[in-house]
Amino acid sequence: MTKDTSSDIAEIARTVTDFVAPGMFPKDLIHAVREKHPGASKREISRAAFYAVILAAEQKSERANRLYDFASVTRNDLDD
Repeated sequence: MTKDTSSDIAEIARTVTDFVAPGMFPKDLIHAVREKHPGASKREISRAAFYAVILAAEQKSERANRLYDFASVTRNDLDD
């Protein structure tokens, strides 16, 4: 994505939330998200995952835990 706007992050966050599954490897989730958002960097996807954690924390704690695990693993990875 060329711009790091809150609407882009929110859209990617919805995609991350839809695709994240128990036991899913971060690499697989990044690949799935990039199919829908081809210009998204790992950094944007990681930020979106943290954003999704914030939104999900009050409602679905198990989903928030999966999102947090993904976001934590990817936050320090270098972009491809």
